[in-house]
Amino acid sequence: MVKARAFDAAKYRNQPKMIAKYLNHALATGDAILITQAIGDMIRAQGVTRVSQKVGLRRDSLYRSFRGHTGPRFETVIKAIVALNIQLVAKPFAGSRRSG
Repeated sequence: MVKARAFDAAKYRNQPKMIAKYLNHALATGDAILITQAIGDMIRAQGVTRVSQKVGLRRDSLYRSFRGHTGPRFETVIKAIVALNIQLVAKPFAGSRRSG
């Protein structure tokens, strides 16, 4: 399992490629709490008020959803990702083979 490393989210708030790299690293861990926290880091770096308006949630609800203690609804995750100007893409693991 891949370990996450420290990341200064505020430093990269206007760099979508770095945001995507950070989130991809979190996704590679497979740890739902870590992934939620990483999304929360980016929400705070880009401004909770701005993101909450795009997502359609109150600021306090958005904070609670992405602090990493409980999992947010999938719909909320997708809306937050879109608000961060990030696109989720599915691809097979490297070296995986199709069975059948």
